[in-house]
Amino acid sequence: MKNQEERRGFLKKASIGLTSLAAMPLLGFDRYKENKMSENKEKKHPVKKIKALGFQWETQDPFLFCVHHDDKFPKGNEKMGPDTELLKGRHIGQDFIIKDGFRMYHGKEVPGFPGHPHRGFETITVVREGMVDHADSTGAAGRYGNGDVQWMTAGKGVQHSEMFPLINQDKENPMELFQIWLNLPKKNKMVAPHFKMLWNEDIPVLNTKDQNQRETMLEVLVGKYQENAAPTAPPNSWAHQEENNVAVYNIKLAPNAKFTLPATKQGVNRTLYYYVGNHLQINAQEIPNYHAAEVDETQELILQNGAEESRVLVLQGKPINEPVVQHGPFVMNTRQEIQEAFEEYHKTQFGGWPWPKYDQVHDRTLGRFAKHEDGTLEEKS
Repeated sequence: MKNQEERRGFLKKASIGLTSLAAMPLLGFDRYKENKMSENKEKKHPVKKIKALGFQWETQDPFLFCVHHDDKFPKGNEKMGPDTELLKGRHIGQDFIIKDGFRMYHGKEVPGFPGHPHRGFETITVVREGMVDHADSTGAAGRYGNGDVQWMTAGKGVQHSEMFPLINQDKENPMELFQIWLNLPKKNKMVAPHFKMLWNEDIPVLNTKDQNQRETMLEVLVGKYQENAAPTAPPNSWAHQEENNVAVYNIKLAPNAKFTLPATKQGVNRTLYYYVGNHLQINAQEIPNYHAAEVDETQELILQNGAEESRVLVLQGKPINEPVVQHGPFVMNTRQEIQEAFEEYHKTQFGGWPWPKYDQVHDRTLGRFAKHEDGTLEEKS
Protein backbone atom coordinates (compact mmCIF):
# COMPACT_ATOMS: atom_id res chain seq x y z
CA MET A 1 0.00 0.00 0.00
CA LYS A 2 2.82 2.31 0.95
CA ASN A 3 4.60 1.58 -2.34
CA GLN A 4 1.42 2.32 -4.30
CA GLU A 5 0.99 5.68 -2.54
CA GLU A 6 4.63 6.56 -3.20
CA ARG A 7 4.19 5.67 -6.87
CA ARG A 8 1.03 7.78 -7.09
CA GLY A 9 2.87 10.70 -5.43
CA PHE A 10 5.79 10.33 -7.84
CA LEU A 11 3.50 10.16 -10.86
CA LYS A 12 1.55 13.18 -9.68
CA LYS A 13 4.75 15.20 -9.20
CA ALA A 14 6.09 14.02 -12.55
CA SER A 15 2.80 14.94 -14.21
CA ILE A 16 2.93 18.42 -12.72
CA GLY A 17 6.58 18.73 -13.78
CA LEU A 18 5.82 17.66 -17.36
CA THR A 19 2.87 20.02 -17.48
CA SER A 20 5.12 22.84 -16.29
CA LEU A 21 7.77 21.96 -18.87
CA ALA A 22 5.14 21.90 -21.62
CA ALA A 23 3.86 25.30 -20.50
CA MET A 24 7.30 26.94 -20.34
CA PRO A 25 7.75 27.46 -24.12
CA LEU A 26 4.26 28.96 -24.32
CA LEU A 27 4.96 31.30 -21.41
CA GLY A 28 8.33 32.20 -22.94
CA PHE A 29 6.69 32.95 -26.28
CA ASP A 30 4.10 35.16 -24.61
CA ARG A 31 6.85 37.08 -22.82
CA TYR A 32 8.80 37.37 -26.10
CA LYS A 33 5.71 38.84 -27.80
CA GLU A 34 5.18 41.25 -24.94
CA ASN A 35 8.85 42.35 -25.04
CA LYS A 36 8.78 42.87 -28.81
CA MET A 37 5.55 44.87 -28.58
CA SER A 38 7.11 46.96 -25.81
CA GLU A 39 10.27 47.50 -27.89
CA ASN A 40 8.22 48.58 -30.90
CA LYS A 41 6.23 51.02 -28.79
CA GLU A 42 9.43 52.48 -27.29
CA LYS A 43 11.37 52.62 -30.58
CA LYS A 44 11.57 56.27 -31.53
CA HIS A 45 12.08 57.98 -34.86
CA PRO A 46 15.80 57.99 -35.76
CA VAL A 47 15.89 61.79 -36.10
CA LYS A 48 16.46 62.99 -32.55
CA LYS A 49 17.03 66.71 -33.13
CA ILE A 50 16.93 69.20 -36.03
CA LYS A 51 18.93 72.44 -35.85
CA ALA A 52 19.35 75.40 -38.21
CA LEU A 53 22.87 75.96 -39.53
CA GLY A 54 24.76 79.23 -39.37
CA PHE A 55 28.29 80.05 -40.51
CA GLN A 56 29.78 77.85 -37.78
CA TRP A 57 28.03 74.49 -37.46
CA GLU A 58 27.44 72.83 -34.10
CA THR A 59 28.89 69.34 -33.82
CA GLN A 60 28.90 66.45 -31.37
CA ASP A 61 31.90 64.98 -29.50
CA PRO A 62 34.55 64.07 -30.79
CA PHE A 63 34.14 67.00 -33.22
CA LEU A 64 34.42 70.59 -32.01
CA PHE A 65 32.75 72.43 -34.90
CA CYS A 66 32.52 72.65 -38.68
CA VAL A 67 32.60 75.74 -40.92
CA HIS A 68 31.21 75.81 -44.45
CA HIS A 69 32.95 78.34 -46.71
CA ASP A 70 31.14 79.09 -49.97
CA ASP A 71 32.54 82.12 -51.82
CA LYS A 72 32.15 83.25 -55.41
CA PHE A 73 35.55 84.86 -55.75
CA PRO A 74 36.12 87.04 -58.84
CA LYS A 75 39.00 86.98 -61.32
CA GLY A 76 42.41 87.33 -59.71
CA ASN A 77 44.81 90.24 -60.12
CA GLU A 78 48.61 90.01 -60.41
CA LYS A 79 48.87 89.31 -56.64
CA MET A 80 46.19 86.56 -56.78
CA GLY A 81 43.72 88.73 -54.93
CA PRO A 82 40.54 90.51 -56.05
CA ASP A 83 40.60 93.84 -57.82
CA THR A 84 41.31 96.53 -55.21
CA GLU A 85 38.08 98.32 -56.19
CA LEU A 86 36.19 95.35 -54.73
CA LEU A 87 37.91 95.83 -51.37
CA LYS A 88 36.33 99.22 -50.78
CA GLY A 89 33.71 99.27 -48.05
CA ARG A 90 35.03 96.12 -46.39
CA HIS A 91 36.39 95.69 -42.87
CA ILE A 92 39.77 94.51 -44.15
CA GLY A 93 41.42 92.03 -41.81
CA GLN A 94 38.06 91.07 -40.27
CA ASP A 95 35.79 90.66 -43.30
CA PHE A 96 33.20 87.95 -42.62
CA ILE A 97 30.16 89.51 -44.30
CA ILE A 98 29.42 88.44 -47.88
CA LYS A 99 29.69 91.38 -50.28
CA ASP A 100 29.75 90.91 -54.07
CA GLY A 101 29.48 87.18 -53.40
CA PHE A 102 32.59 86.69 -51.23
CA ARG A 103 34.43 87.45 -48.01
CA MET A 104 38.11 88.31 -47.46
CA TYR A 105 38.17 86.75 -43.94
CA HIS A 106 41.46 87.86 -42.30
CA GLY A 107 43.22 88.46 -45.61
CA LYS A 108 44.19 91.96 -46.73
CA GLU A 109 45.30 91.33 -50.35
CA VAL A 110 44.47 87.64 -50.80
CA PRO A 111 41.42 86.15 -49.03
CA GLY A 112 42.05 83.62 -46.31
CA PHE A 113 43.62 83.14 -42.91
CA PRO A 114 47.22 84.38 -42.47
CA GLY A 115 49.52 82.65 -39.96
CA HIS A 116 47.83 81.82 -36.65
CA PRO A 117 48.46 79.25 -33.86
CA HIS A 118 46.66 76.08 -32.77
CA ARG A 119 47.11 73.55 -29.97
CA GLY A 120 45.29 70.46 -28.73
CA PHE A 121 43.16 69.36 -31.70
CA GLU A 122 43.15 68.65 -35.46
CA THR A 123 41.88 70.49 -38.52
CA ILE A 124 40.39 68.52 -41.41
CA THR A 125 39.97 70.76 -44.46
CA VAL A 126 37.76 69.35 -47.22
CA VAL A 127 38.00 71.45 -50.38
CA ARG A 128 35.12 70.90 -52.77
CA GLU A 129 36.09 73.61 -55.26
CA GLY A 130 38.96 76.10 -55.54
CA MET A 131 42.50 76.05 -54.16
CA VAL A 132 44.09 76.56 -50.74
CA ASP A 133 47.74 77.50 -50.11
CA HIS A 134 49.15 76.02 -46.89
CA ALA A 135 52.29 77.10 -45.00
CA ASP A 136 53.22 76.32 -41.39
CA SER A 137 55.83 76.86 -38.69
CA THR A 138 57.42 73.42 -39.26
CA GLY A 139 58.39 74.48 -42.79
CA ALA A 140 55.70 72.39 -44.45
CA ALA A 141 53.75 73.85 -47.37
CA GLY A 142 51.22 72.88 -50.00
CA ARG A 143 48.58 73.77 -52.53
CA TYR A 144 45.48 71.58 -52.62
CA GLY A 145 41.87 71.66 -53.73
CA ASN A 146 39.13 70.38 -56.04
CA GLY A 147 38.31 67.35 -53.87
CA ASP A 148 41.50 67.08 -51.77
CA VAL A 149 41.49 66.81 -47.98
CA GLN A 150 44.22 68.25 -45.76
CA TRP A 151 44.63 66.90 -42.23
CA MET A 152 46.73 68.75 -39.67
CA THR A 153 47.38 67.55 -36.14
CA ALA A 154 48.20 70.69 -34.16
CA GLY A 155 49.27 68.71 -31.08
CA LYS A 156 51.57 70.67 -28.76
CA GLY A 157 51.48 73.72 -31.00
CA VAL A 158 51.85 74.91 -34.59
CA GLN A 159 51.27 78.04 -36.63
CA HIS A 160 49.75 77.72 -40.07
CA SER A 161 48.26 79.89 -42.79
CA GLU A 162 45.38 79.00 -45.11
CA MET A 163 45.13 81.41 -48.03
CA PHE A 164 42.72 81.24 -50.96
CA PRO A 165 44.73 82.39 -54.02
CA LEU A 166 42.68 83.62 -56.97
CA ILE A 167 44.82 81.80 -59.52
CA ASN A 168 42.58 82.36 -62.53
CA GLN A 169 42.96 85.80 -64.13
CA ASP A 170 40.65 85.09 -67.06
CA LYS A 171 37.69 83.65 -65.15
CA GLU A 172 36.12 83.60 -61.69
CA ASN A 173 37.60 81.59 -58.79
CA PRO A 174 34.70 79.96 -56.88
CA MET A 175 35.64 78.39 -53.55
CA GLU A 176 33.79 75.88 -51.40
CA LEU A 177 35.28 74.04 -48.47
CA PHE A 178 34.52 72.56 -45.07
CA GLN A 179 36.89 72.97 -42.16
CA ILE A 180 36.21 70.46 -39.43
CA TRP A 181 37.82 70.61 -35.98
CA LEU A 182 38.37 67.15 -34.47
CA ASN A 183 39.35 66.97 -30.81
CA LEU A 184 42.40 65.10 -29.51
CA PRO A 185 42.21 62.97 -26.35
CA LYS A 186 44.19 64.25 -23.38
CA LYS A 187 46.98 61.72 -23.89
CA ASN A 188 47.65 63.07 -27.41
CA LYS A 189 47.15 66.80 -26.96
CA MET A 190 50.89 67.47 -26.68
CA VAL A 191 52.16 65.27 -29.52
CA ALA A 192 54.38 66.68 -32.27
CA PRO A 193 52.51 68.50 -35.06
CA HIS A 194 51.72 66.45 -38.17
CA PHE A 195 50.57 67.43 -41.67
CA LYS A 196 49.04 64.96 -44.13
CA MET A 197 47.36 65.14 -47.54
CA LEU A 198 44.47 62.91 -48.61
CA TRP A 199 44.47 63.49 -52.37
CA ASN A 200 41.17 63.24 -54.21
CA GLU A 201 42.58 60.46 -56.42
CA ASP A 202 42.82 58.25 -53.30
CA ILE A 203 39.39 58.97 -51.82
CA PRO A 204 36.81 56.20 -52.39
CA VAL A 205 33.72 57.28 -54.33
CA LEU A 206 30.69 54.97 -54.42
CA ASN A 207 27.94 55.34 -56.99
CA THR A 208 24.68 53.49 -56.32
CA LYS A 209 21.26 53.48 -57.96
CA ASP A 210 17.86 52.96 -56.38
CA GLN A 211 15.10 50.80 -57.88
CA ASN A 212 14.17 53.67 -60.20
CA GLN A 213 17.78 54.00 -61.43
CA ARG A 214 18.27 57.34 -59.68
CA GLU A 215 21.87 57.81 -58.58
CA THR A 216 23.47 58.61 -55.23
CA MET A 217 27.19 59.31 -54.87
CA LEU A 218 28.96 58.83 -51.53
CA GLU A 219 32.54 59.98 -50.90
CA VAL A 220 34.39 58.33 -48.01
CA LEU A 221 36.48 61.31 -46.91
CA VAL A 222 37.44 59.93 -43.49
CA GLY A 223 37.08 56.44 -42.03
CA LYS A 224 35.23 53.54 -43.59
CA TYR A 225 31.94 52.87 -45.32
CA GLN A 226 31.24 49.16 -45.48
CA GLU A 227 34.45 47.78 -47.07
CA ASN A 228 35.57 51.12 -48.52
CA ALA A 229 38.27 52.91 -46.54
CA ALA A 230 39.64 56.43 -46.87
CA PRO A 231 43.40 56.95 -46.55
CA THR A 232 44.66 56.32 -43.02
CA ALA A 233 44.26 59.09 -40.45
CA PRO A 234 47.39 60.62 -38.83
CA PRO A 235 48.95 58.34 -36.18
CA ASN A 236 47.86 60.28 -33.07
CA SER A 237 44.35 61.09 -34.26
CA TRP A 238 41.23 59.82 -32.48
CA ALA A 239 40.23 58.66 -35.97
CA HIS A 240 43.34 56.46 -36.30
CA GLN A 241 41.80 53.74 -34.13
CA GLU A 242 39.11 51.97 -36.17
CA GLU A 243 37.07 51.11 -33.06
CA ASN A 244 36.31 54.83 -32.61
CA ASN A 245 34.21 54.75 -35.80
CA VAL A 246 35.20 58.27 -36.86
CA ALA A 247 33.90 58.96 -40.38
CA VAL A 248 33.17 61.87 -42.69
CA TYR A 249 30.99 61.21 -45.74
CA ASN A 250 29.79 63.55 -48.44
CA ILE A 251 26.58 62.36 -50.10
CA LYS A 252 25.11 63.72 -53.34
CA LEU A 253 21.60 62.58 -54.26
CA ALA A 254 20.13 63.01 -57.74
CA PRO A 255 16.60 64.45 -57.97
CA ASN A 256 14.06 62.07 -56.36
CA ALA A 257 16.80 59.55 -55.48
CA LYS A 258 16.40 57.21 -52.52
CA PHE A 259 19.38 56.02 -50.48
CA THR A 260 19.75 53.97 -47.31
CA LEU A 261 22.58 54.80 -44.90
CA PRO A 262 23.22 51.74 -42.72
CA ALA A 263 23.26 51.93 -38.94
CA THR A 264 26.59 52.19 -37.14
CA LYS A 265 27.72 50.93 -33.73
CA GLN A 266 25.86 51.90 -30.59
CA GLY A 267 27.48 54.76 -28.69
CA VAL A 268 28.65 56.61 -31.82
CA ASN A 269 27.51 60.22 -32.31
CA ARG A 270 26.16 60.80 -35.83
CA THR A 271 24.94 64.04 -37.42
CA LEU A 272 23.75 64.75 -40.97
CA TYR A 273 24.19 68.28 -42.36
CA TYR A 274 21.83 69.11 -45.24
CA TYR A 275 23.64 71.93 -47.02
CA VAL A 276 22.36 71.88 -50.64
CA GLY A 277 18.85 71.18 -51.93
CA ASN A 278 15.24 71.18 -50.75
CA HIS A 279 12.68 68.65 -49.52
CA LEU A 280 14.99 65.95 -48.19
CA GLN A 281 13.34 63.37 -45.93
CA ILE A 282 14.97 61.04 -43.44
CA ASN A 283 12.65 58.12 -42.69
CA ALA A 284 9.73 60.32 -43.87
CA GLN A 285 10.79 63.21 -41.58
CA GLU A 286 11.23 66.45 -43.54
CA ILE A 287 14.64 68.10 -43.06
CA PRO A 288 14.70 71.80 -44.03
CA ASN A 289 17.48 73.13 -46.23
CA TYR A 290 20.62 74.17 -44.34
CA HIS A 291 19.70 72.26 -41.22
CA ALA A 292 21.43 69.51 -39.24
CA ALA A 293 19.82 66.30 -38.00
CA GLU A 294 21.22 64.44 -34.99
CA VAL A 295 20.22 60.82 -35.47
CA ASP A 296 20.01 57.48 -33.70
CA GLU A 297 23.15 55.66 -34.74
CA THR A 298 21.57 52.22 -34.24
CA GLN A 299 18.90 52.71 -36.92
CA GLU A 300 19.32 52.72 -40.69
CA LEU A 301 18.41 56.01 -42.35
CA ILE A 302 16.30 56.13 -45.48
CA LEU A 303 17.07 59.34 -47.37
CA GLN A 304 14.39 60.35 -49.87
CA ASN A 305 15.32 63.32 -52.02
CA GLY A 306 13.02 65.92 -53.56
CA ALA A 307 12.90 67.29 -57.10
CA GLU A 308 16.40 68.83 -57.14
CA GLU A 309 19.90 67.64 -56.31
CA SER A 310 20.73 67.43 -52.60
CA ARG A 311 24.01 67.23 -50.73
CA VAL A 312 24.58 65.99 -47.20
CA LEU A 313 27.73 65.97 -45.05
CA VAL A 314 27.87 63.23 -42.41
CA LEU A 315 30.04 63.47 -39.28
CA GLN A 316 30.20 60.54 -36.90
CA GLY A 317 32.47 59.21 -34.18
CA LYS A 318 32.68 57.67 -30.76
CA PRO A 319 32.82 60.50 -28.19
CA ILE A 320 36.08 61.12 -26.32
CA ASN A 321 34.08 62.03 -23.18
CA GLU A 322 36.69 64.34 -21.66
CA PRO A 323 36.37 67.95 -20.45
CA VAL A 324 36.76 70.52 -23.24
CA VAL A 325 38.04 74.01 -22.52
CA GLN A 326 38.45 76.14 -25.64
CA HIS A 327 39.79 79.65 -25.92
CA GLY A 328 40.24 80.87 -29.47
CA PRO A 329 42.76 78.64 -31.27
CA PHE A 330 43.55 76.41 -28.28
CA VAL A 331 41.52 73.40 -27.07
CA MET A 332 42.60 71.71 -23.85
CA ASN A 333 41.07 69.95 -20.83
CA THR A 334 41.53 72.64 -18.16
CA ARG A 335 41.74 76.44 -17.92
CA GLN A 336 45.24 76.08 -16.51
CA GLU A 337 46.33 74.28 -19.69
CA ILE A 338 44.82 77.08 -21.80
CA GLN A 339 46.80 79.66 -19.81
CA GLU A 340 49.96 77.59 -20.31
CA ALA A 341 49.30 77.44 -24.05
CA PHE A 342 49.08 81.24 -24.31
CA GLU A 343 52.22 81.70 -22.22
CA GLU A 344 54.22 79.25 -24.32
CA TYR A 345 53.01 80.76 -27.57
CA HIS A 346 54.07 84.24 -26.46
CA LYS A 347 57.53 82.89 -25.52
CA THR A 348 58.24 80.56 -28.45
CA GLN A 349 55.76 81.41 -31.23
CA PHE A 350 55.55 77.60 -31.55
CA GLY A 351 58.78 77.56 -33.51
CA GLY A 352 58.45 80.91 -35.26
CA TRP A 353 57.44 81.69 -38.83
CA PRO A 354 59.91 80.62 -41.56
CA TRP A 355 58.06 82.27 -44.48
CA PRO A 356 58.47 85.76 -46.00
CA LYS A 357 54.87 86.72 -45.21
CA TYR A 358 52.17 85.61 -42.80
CA ASP A 359 49.74 85.59 -45.74
CA GLN A 360 52.06 83.30 -47.71
CA VAL A 361 50.89 82.27 -51.19
CA HIS A 362 52.84 80.14 -53.63
CA ASP A 363 53.77 80.83 -57.24
CA ARG A 364 50.76 81.06 -59.53
CA THR A 365 52.25 78.49 -61.93
CA LEU A 366 52.47 75.71 -59.33
CA GLY A 367 49.94 72.89 -59.34
CA ARG A 368 48.78 70.77 -56.42
CA PHE A 369 51.66 69.77 -54.15
CA ALA A 370 52.68 69.06 -50.57
CA LYS A 371 56.12 69.68 -49.13
CA HIS A 372 56.52 68.05 -45.73
CA GLU A 373 58.66 69.02 -42.74
CA ASP A 374 61.26 66.37 -43.62
CA GLY A 375 61.57 67.69 -47.17
CA THR A 376 59.43 64.98 -48.81
CA LEU A 377 57.65 66.41 -51.86
CA GLU A 378 54.36 65.19 -53.31
CA GLU A 379 53.22 66.63 -56.65
CA LYS A 380 49.90 66.13 -58.40
CA SER A 381 48.78 67.16 -61.86
